[in-house]
Amino acid sequence: MRKGEQQVCERARRIPLLVLGILLCSGLLVSGCVVLEEKYNAEKARSLNFQRLLAQEEKRTAELDSEIRHTKAELAEFEARNRELSAQVQMTREQMGRLQEEAEAIREATLLERKALEDMQRKGGSPSIKPKKAELPKVASGGRSGGHLSDKGVAALTEPPSALKVPEGTIHVVKPGETLFSIGRRYGVEVDKLKKLNKLPDDIVEIGQKLLVGAE
Repeated sequence: MRKGEQQVCERARRIPLLVLGILLCSGLLVSGCVVLEEKYNAEKARSLNFQRLLAQEEKRTAELDSEIRHTKAELAEFEARNRELSAQVQMTREQMGRLQEEAEAIREATLLERKALEDMQRKGGSPSIKPKKAELPKVASGGRSGGHLSDKGVAALTEPPSALKVPEGTIHVVKPGETLFSIGRRYGVEVDKLKKLNKLPDDIVEIGQKLLVGAE
C-alpha cells in the first residue's frame, strides 16, 4: 500500500510540472506567432510603400513624356519659323540683286545719254548746249531729253550695247561686282538661257564661278 501511495504522490507532483511545461510551450508559441505577425505587417508596409513609390515614379515618367512631346512640338515650330526666315532672307537677297542690276542699267543708260549729248555738241559745234543729266524714266516713256536727241540717239539709249560674239562653249569666270544680268548683257545671252545652260536654280552667282556663255 505504501508503494502505491508513493507512486500516486509522485504522479500528483508531476502534474503541475506538466501544466507548467504546457503553459511555457503555449507562451513560446504565442510569442512566436506575434513575432511572425509583426514581420508580416512590416513586409506588408514595405510592399505598400514600394507600390506608392512606383506609382509616383510612373506619374513622374508620364509628366516627363508630356514635357518631351511639348518640347519636340516647340522645336518643330522653331524649325519651321527658321525655314520661313531663311526663305525671306533669300528672297531679300534676290530683290537686292535685281535692284543692283536695275541701278547698273540706269547708270549705263545715263552714261550713254550723256555721251550722245556730248557727241551731238561736238558735231553741231554749239557750245551753248550743256549736257543734262539723263533720266531713264523720260527715255523709257517718251524718249525726250530736252528736245536735243534725234531718233537715232533715242534708239541708242533704249537699246542695250552690242553683245560680244562668242564661240560655242565659251566659259566666263565670275568677277567681283558681276551679276547674272550683267554677264548676259555682256555676251548677249538672256538670263533664263544662262540659267538653263548652267543649270542654276536662281539668279545668284558666286565670285570665281565658271559659267557657260556660248550659245548651244
